[in-house]
Amino acid sequence: MKISGSTVVVTGAASGLGAVTAAHFSRRGAHVLGFDLEASLPKTGSSPGITYVPVDVTDPVAIAQGLDEAAAASAPMRVLVNCAGIAPSARILSSHGTHDLDLFAKVVQINLMGTFNVMTLAAERIAASELTEEGERGVIINTASIAGYEGQIGQAAYASSKAGVIGLTIAAARDLAQHGVRVNTIAPGVVETPMLAMVSDDYRNALAAGVTFPQRLGRPEEYARLAAFLVEHQYMNGEVVRMDGALRMAPK
Repeated sequence: MKISGSTVVVTGAASGLGAVTAAHFSRRGAHVLGFDLEASLPKTGSSPGITYVPVDVTDPVAIAQGLDEAAAASAPMRVLVNCAGIAPSARILSSHGTHDLDLFAKVVQINLMGTFNVMTLAAERIAASELTEEGERGVIINTASIAGYEGQIGQAAYASSKAGVIGLTIAAARDLAQHGVRVNTIAPGVVETPMLAMVSDDYRNALAAGVTFPQRLGRPEEYARLAAFLVEHQYMNGEVVRMDGALRMAPK
């Protein structure tokens, strides 16, 4: 799948992995629509090659409206990269009592249901496009986490939501194969995002020390390059790719 000359939708595009991924695809010649909550979007308008659209991934109506804008672009809509998500921490049992059910539901609603919402509605529009010379119509990249395999203490909700994204991958790839749409998932390890910028150097160093090699935090640019690779490599389909430096998460 060619990136240049395509319309690419990136969710969670206002910060972190989504922002870097949107910029990367824009530099590769794509017209990028960046979806995020209205309060999170840049106040100064769009960056070159990126059009920001206020979209809540839990709102099917807002998603449909944003995707209609993408489908109406001069470049055909070919790619979706789902980066939107949240990662609150809470134990199942703690000194404060049991895990709040509303919090658990919110995490699943955004991380798993939100991913499914956007993927499903995007796939409908991609499937309506013309086949490329290579015989495909588009690619969907979802974002899980290695917590979906090895959830740590306090990650019951987050790990459950990301395990759902992992399980969704092969089923979605099989469902959408007849429409010429590939589906892959990236499961990052510990990546240097704005969230980690707020913690102490000692804590960041401790996280990096747990990585097998290279012994450092992952970089958002590495996620963006991997997403682009999965788009361009036609035989990559139904795969969950760990991007973690061979890290296997300890309990805490």
